[in-house]
Amino acid sequence: MPTTYSRSADDGSAKVLTLSILAGLALAAFMAATPVPFQSEVAFVAAIAALPDQVWLLVIVASVANTAGSGVTYALGRGARMFEPLLTRWPHLRPDPTAMAKAERWFARWGRWVLMVSWLPGGDLACALAGVLRLRLDLFFLLVGFAKTSRYVVLALLTTGLIS
Repeated sequence: MPTTYSRSADDGSAKVLTLSILAGLALAAFMAATPVPFQSEVAFVAAIAALPDQVWLLVIVASVANTAGSGVTYALGRGARMFEPLLTRWPHLRPDPTAMAKAERWFARWGRWVLMVSWLPGGDLACALAGVLRLRLDLFFLLVGFAKTSRYVVLALLTTGLIS
């Protein structure tokens, strides 16, 4: 009887440990895609070291959480425009309408492709700008999700030694 109890306790501990690693990875990946200064790569590599048989689950968790964090950054950028009327009090802080129109034209033509490198340092700025300039949400998530997932797949392949 004690053996059965011990085995189930070990199974329960392993499940709690796995869930804790997944939750920590999700939190790290989410935070890394927001304006909070944080990097998720160390947490991702550590999670692979702890759960080497769950690499693809780790890629999925990190990719979804990182893409969701980018969605928050997009929403912050999109919401920033609601403060424009408040800037009448401080006109020197108001964006120049000509410069804003030029930025919108540039972003409409080229800016969406900048999201393919949104995983690089400074990529949060591109996500926020996509929100400010009202890039379609489906296109935003398609490009950012692809970019973030590709980064974690390559990092997983490097970490596991499948590519060098």
